Amino acid sequence: MSEASSPAPAAAPVPAAAPTSAEAPASAPAATESAISNASLYVGELDPSVTEAILFELFNMVGPVASIRVCRDAITRRSLGYAYVNFHNRADGERALDMLNYTLIKDKECRIMWSQRDPALRRSSKGNVFIKNLDATIDNKALHDTFAAFGDILSCKVVTDQQGVSRGFGFVHYETEEAALQAIKNVNGMLLNDTKVFVGLHISRAEREAHMEEARANFTNVYVKDLDADVDADELKALFEKYGEITSVYMPAHDDGTPRGFGFINFADHEAARTAVKELHESEFKGKKLYVSRAQKKTEREKELRVQYEQTKMEKLSKFQGGNLYIKNFDETMDDDMLRQEFAPYGTITSARVMRDDKGASLGFGFVCYSAPAEATTAIAEMNGRMVGKKPLYVVLAQRRDQRRQQIEATKRQWQGGAPMGPHVYGPPPMYYPPGYVQQRGAYPAPRPVRWQGAQPVPGQYPMPGQYPVPQYPVPAGQRPMRPRNPRQGSRGGYAGRGRGGYRSNPRTQGPGQQETTQAEAPVESEPASLTAAALAAAPEEERKQMLGEALYPLIEARTPDMAGKITGMLLEMEDDDLLLLIDDSVQRDAKIDEALEVLNSQGPADAE
Repeated sequence: MSEASSPAPAAAPVPAAAPTSAEAPASAPAATESAISNASLYVGELDPSVTEAILFELFNMVGPVASIRVCRDAITRRSLGYAYVNFHNRADGERALDMLNYTLIKDKECRIMWSQRDPALRRSSKGNVFIKNLDATIDNKALHDTFAAFGDILSCKVVTDQQGVSRGFGFVHYETEEAALQAIKNVNGMLLNDTKVFVGLHISRAEREAHMEEARANFTNVYVKDLDADVDADELKALFEKYGEITSVYMPAHDDGTPRGFGFINFADHEAARTAVKELHESEFKGKKLYVSRAQKKTEREKELRVQYEQTKMEKLSKFQGGNLYIKNFDETMDDDMLRQEFAPYGTITSARVMRDDKGASLGFGFVCYSAPAEATTAIAEMNGRMVGKKPLYVVLAQRRDQRRQQIEATKRQWQGGAPMGPHVYGPPPMYYPPGYVQQRGAYPAPRPVRWQGAQPVPGQYPMPGQYPVPQYPVPAGQRPMRPRNPRQGSRGGYAGRGRGGYRSNPRTQGPGQQETTQAEAPVESEPASLTAAALAAAPEEERKQMLGEALYPLIEARTPDMAGKITGMLLEMEDDDLLLLIDDSVQRDAKIDEALEVLNSQGPADAE
């Protein structure tokens, strides 16, 4: 039949929860009223930008909404494309299902069905119909309108790719099996939008795979490639027919009629096909070695290739586990041979490579792989932080991309105190404010208030001046402990910096009278001991960045007073061990300061300030 006219919509359909994969059929709930005793709706096919507030405005027009939840990824907090809407009573849910199903939300048609928590009922295939060869213009609503004439539909879905384009097949789940059989009888083999469609009962993935395994074990279709350009279908048939009866031979050709060099031979029985593959594979025919195997579908072949690729990849990773190094921060003149030469003294190198872009320019990082993990460990200990050219190298064990992404996400969650991750906010570089700092009016943009986890600074965001707690150092007997300074005291733009004898004002930012008063009030304290790895390890985790910042700031201020705050904030994003190395090693510290200054200068005067 041609495309169905718009039939009456099914009365109060009861769809299921979200399908688990793109090719999974539309899920089904219980067929009876008692199976769904709640008023919870599943809303799918949502744009990632749809929020709870948008859904509330839409569904609250139908009836009072109890709650709405957009499901999100646990790590990235991005929307998964579906949500649950809970009403106070079932009647409002039924009305929302009738009125809002396939409504456009952010230019995408939503798909609404009843939520079903029982996975057994969701995966039930009774009454589920599979349709393929669908025209690209048929969407969820058109498919629903076409098949609603044969019974109450629980759920309906046209499967699409990541761009939202139809993949040419879909699923319709009826309330009863009789309705599904009636749809198959009336629609199978008919025309929908001038395209002949196939309609049949849905077969679960497990049943399909079992059937495919049986078909593979009893194959009759044979694939042959690497044929000579002069071989035609008759010659190919003559080559294979000595092994058994052949039902068909097919050789694809180019537009000009020349053969494409491969073909298919279908035998009458499995034994003949198996013998032909065994005897002719890698045999020579007209001067060419043939490749003969069981014929496979494209999807099956792609799946096997993916599995083989992953197995090979995992074998390489396990073979070189602990022996592959990641190196960055070297000069652009570094090439593969130079990289190998730098790391050769520490063991046997199996490969060394500098990564480059499409134009052949160095990306500033590379990999060196050793034959043994012990050699790689020695190379890390000797080469990490070593000056090669004008830059200190950064050398660590190489990680897989997924492992590195998980580690970065975990670090971000730790920085943000477990808060949900929002979109990245672009702005000026991070800024470190020393204890007691008072912002000069008009000197820098007003910092944004941020959420703190103890006293730990949040990289990439601006703390409010004075939010860093004043460290409590031991006070000698007979002296008063120093009281925290009120930020409003002193002149505008003055801040307290750390130096010998405790906290002092910066004389550059105060008037003559205020300078004398401040110095008179400052108590004389003994110089605190330099920060060590043991002291850092003994401190609470949330205070370590603060301790490192206090140790780094005066060292950077001595080199570049005007940019000390920003450079300290930028360096605090490094690992704690690397920061300790910068405190003790003036050469590496100066190199890092130079890099930070280059970054700030490249942003221009407006961004730098």
